[in-house]
Amino acid sequence: MMWLYIVIGVVVLYLICGIRIVRPTERGLIERLGKYHGFAEPGFHWILLFFEKIIWVNVTETMIDASKQGIITKDRLNAIVDAQIYYKVKSDEASVKASQYNVNDYEYQITNLCRTTLRNIIGTLMYDEANSNRGKINQELQSLLKNEAKPWGIEIVRTELKEIDPPSDVQESMNQVIMAENKKKAAIDFATAFETEADGKRRAAIKMAEGVRQSKILEAEGQAKAIQLVNDSARKYFKGNAQILKKLEVTQEALKNNTKIIVDSKKVQTIVTDAAGVKPIPVKGVA
Repeated sequence: MMWLYIVIGVVVLYLICGIRIVRPTERGLIERLGKYHGFAEPGFHWILLFFEKIIWVNVTETMIDASKQGIITKDRLNAIVDAQIYYKVKSDEASVKASQYNVNDYEYQITNLCRTTLRNIIGTLMYDEANSNRGKINQELQSLLKNEAKPWGIEIVRTELKEIDPPSDVQESMNQVIMAENKKKAAIDFATAFETEADGKRRAAIKMAEGVRQSKILEAEGQAKAIQLVNDSARKYFKGNAQILKKLEVTQEALKNNTKIIVDSKKVQTIVTDAAGVKPIPVKGVA
C-alpha cells in the first residue's frame, strides 16, 4: 500500500513539474527529443518532463545599442558613430521558429549587421552630408536591416542614429566657425535694430515738420481770412471814405504808441462821425 502512495506521489509530482505557463509577451517552441513538436501560445501548457522542453521567445519590442565605432567618411574624417536598433520577433509560429532555427543569436547578428551597414553608408558621404542627413541615413539603414532580418522572423521597427562626432580638432574648428557665425548674426541684428530706430526717428521728425508746416499754413490762412474780413468791413462801412479811414488809422496808431498829439476834439469827433456815416450830436457850449 505504501508503494502505491509513493507511485501516486511521484506521478503527481511529475505532472506538476511539467506545467508551463506562457505569458502574453512570450511565445514557446516545444521540442521533443531534440525535434520541434509544437507551438505554445499564451496560456497553460504541459510538457513531458525529461522528454520535452520549451524554448521561450520574447515577442515584445527590444532595443539594441550598436556601440560606438569609428567610420572614415568620404572626406577622410574619422567620425565616431553610434546607433540604436529597435526590433521585435513576430508573434506568428513561422517567425518564432525562424528566429530560433534560421539564425544563431539574432541579437548579435543584428548588431554586427547594423555596424557594417553604417560603415557602408557613411563611408560614401562627406561628414557634413552625413551630419545633416541623419533622417535619410536612418531610413536607408532600416530598409537594409529589414530585408536582411526578414528570413529570421525579425521585424526592424526603427533605427536611430544617436551621434556622429568628428575628431576633436575638427570639432574645435567647427565650434569656432559657429561662434563666428553667431557673432555675425548678432552684429547684423544690432545694425538692423539701429537702422530701424534711426528710421523711426526720421519718420517722427518728418511728422513733426509736417505738423509745424500745417500749423503755419492754418495760421496764415487765419490771418488771410482776418484781413479779408477787415477789407470786407472796410468796403462795407467806409466805402468812399478812404481818406477818413486813413485819418482814423493814423489816430489809432498814435494812441497805441502812447504818442502825445494835440488834436482838436471837434476834428476828432468829425472824423469818427464821418467814418461811421452819422451826424454829430450838438453839444451845448461847444462852437
